[in-house]
Amino acid sequence: MTAILYPVAADAQAALDAPLGRAARERQAGAVAGEAVRFVTEPFGPAFATREAALDAYAGRLDDDRPGRRFVAPAEDRFCLLRETVDGRAQAPVKPVYKQGRRWPEPPPPPKTLWRLHVSYWRPRSAEPQVEAPQARSARRGAAQAADPDLLRRIARQPLRPVKPQQPLDIGLFEARLPEAPHIVVPDE
Repeated sequence: MTAILYPVAADAQAALDAPLGRAARERQAGAVAGEAVRFVTEPFGPAFATREAALDAYAGRLDDDRPGRRFVAPAEDRFCLLRETVDGRAQAPVKPVYKQGRRWPEPPPPPKTLWRLHVSYWRPRSAEPQVEAPQARSARRGAAQAADPDLLRRIARQPLRPVKPQQPLDIGLFEARLPEAPHIVVPDE
């Protein structure tokens, strides 16, 4: 079976237009980039109201199963994917109404869906976006208003950092220090 050759690039635009090279595995991608890489999948380009409009915009990059326009991308070039996303926020939960023998109100209309291209590629570590986001606990304390979704995504993607250095471990409830050697902790019965 042929492996997908993912582009090695700094961003999704470069992955589609002019990648540094292509690689199936992380080690190969690292050799192409000359440094450590990370595999990422990002949305790219505008969102389309219909699948047909998205397939027309990205003709030749995606598999197309429509009659008269059939296209099957080679196995090595399947690093682009068309995904359906929800437009807007999630709907709020509804409360029971208990009217005219019905417990629940009529359901709201389903949310509008959009089609968007997602590109998977190897990104060199030097090209990683350097976004400094506050720690979650300080953002929650200081935010009187609701945080924007981009800030929440950045907070969720950053590594955990300690607020202060870790304190030495305490002794347990059923442990005691020896009087003659206080640096030794033994189980207490």
